[in-house]
Amino acid sequence: MPKPLRPHHCSHCGKRFTQLRNLKDHERTHTGEKPHLCSQCGKGFTQLGNLKDHERRRTGYKPFQCSQCQKSFNRVEDLKRHEMTHTGEKAFQCSQCGKSFTQLGNLKIHERIHTGEKPFQCSQCGKSFIKLGNLKMHLRTHTGEKPYHCSDCGKQFTQLGNLKSHERTHTRAKPYHCSQCETFFFSSGDLMKHERTHYVERPYQCSQCGKRFIKSSHLKDHKRIHTGEKTFHCSQCGKGFTWVGNLKKHEMTHTGDKPFQCSQCGKTFTQLVHMKTHERTHKRE
Repeated sequence: MPKPLRPHHCSHCGKRFTQLRNLKDHERTHTGEKPHLCSQCGKGFTQLGNLKDHERRRTGYKPFQCSQCQKSFNRVEDLKRHEMTHTGEKAFQCSQCGKSFTQLGNLKIHERIHTGEKPFQCSQCGKSFIKLGNLKMHLRTHTGEKPYHCSDCGKQFTQLGNLKSHERTHTRAKPYHCSQCETFFFSSGDLMKHERTHYVERPYQCSQCGKRFIKSSHLKDHKRIHTGEKTFHCSQCGKGFTWVGNLKKHEMTHTGDKPFQCSQCGKTFTQLVHMKTHERTHKRE
């Protein structure tokens, strides 16, 4: 009987390898073991190659150069990926949907969308992820780690993207603009939300004022403005309200609950808008 092409398999996820050392390297993604330490900063790595890459970044050494534009890289993998920007080559194609990729690793990650495979599991809550990077970001919700700091105000963030968006509040840069109306935004997420206002169909129209809505429930809520209907009633005094939010604010007048507190003087308020108005009196002082 011929020997299997990949005789070494992972006991955690079943992945198979041709060489035992490759299996050992892979198993560290499950155990979290990082035996290779940087002599300069002490940071640990699962694989020796990753330590070497890290050391090059510290020293700025970039031995791999693109023959097309002379740009240099500290990893040969980065050079190969860059060179595809010149050729446009996407050699790795998904057999399920036909999407192509410049790297085999990206194809493998993409294929998990089809298979449902999530090999990276959180040891704290059991939640699983397609990519190791997603697991690392998730772990910060348990540890509270916020490694990204704003150099202007010191605010900390769990993700680099959130830091970048925050930094624009200092620079006032709005690099994302709407192609329909030329409105500019701090983040791509804000732009996407805005663009839906151009494209989303609003089939439900108010017969009184012509305003349109995405959902019939939104139209139903809106109509109360015209009819004066007050369906939400206070259990203490029977007063009626058009919106449940207004009822909740009113109920605080009975309970005495004042959840909004001024950070300057400690005064409390039943509504956020009242606290905001009050805080302006401190700014004028």
